[in-house]
Amino acid sequence: MVSASVTVPSGARGLRGDLEIPAGARGMVLFAHGSGSSRLSPRNRAVAGVLRDAGFGTLLLDLLTGAEEDEDAATGRHRFDIGLLAGRLAHAVDWLEGRPDAVDLPVGLFGASTGAAAALVAATERPRRVAAAVSRGGRPDLAGDALGLVACPVLLVVGGADHEVLDLNRRAAARLSAPHRVDVVPGATHLFAEPGALERVAQLAAGWFGEHLS
Repeated sequence: MVSASVTVPSGARGLRGDLEIPAGARGMVLFAHGSGSSRLSPRNRAVAGVLRDAGFGTLLLDLLTGAEEDEDAATGRHRFDIGLLAGRLAHAVDWLEGRPDAVDLPVGLFGASTGAAAALVAATERPRRVAAAVSRGGRPDLAGDALGLVACPVLLVVGGADHEVLDLNRRAAARLSAPHRVDVVPGATHLFAEPGALERVAQLAAGWFGEHLS
């Protein structure tokens, strides 16, 4: 079992991350947090724990530096910069490929909120390495024209009571040419805070990655 705090290079910057790879891992899942969140997101960490129990390694990554997070909190300048976030995700995929303990593992991307759009764009930038993507309450619509270029299978998980985001996800799904599915968690709102809702997200993600990261 590998468990380490890491720094992932992205251009001249270093991004903080938490890497865990269970023995005999069958794939790696890289998490892209949503706007205003970080690698410490309790929701993403809960999902990551379920994925590790299912045999996947996880990398939870801060897509912004500390200074950028401070600036973003005041101005919101970076959180919707999908190109910036996607580029850093792509660099993290490259970094994983350079690790002997991860080089042979297929990579999946798990994005929440705006991180879902960044994950889909990154998938188009690293099509050889990214084998599947999952969105939790995401904004895949913000990926724009990249939606039609995504080659890997995509799972969009949305709360049934998150009406506006559900509509945006269905519209985005219609633009995907890759295999995809929209799964609705009945009664769940945007943060999946309802009893059992986040657990259902984790189960769906584990199933999707189990099917496509093999």
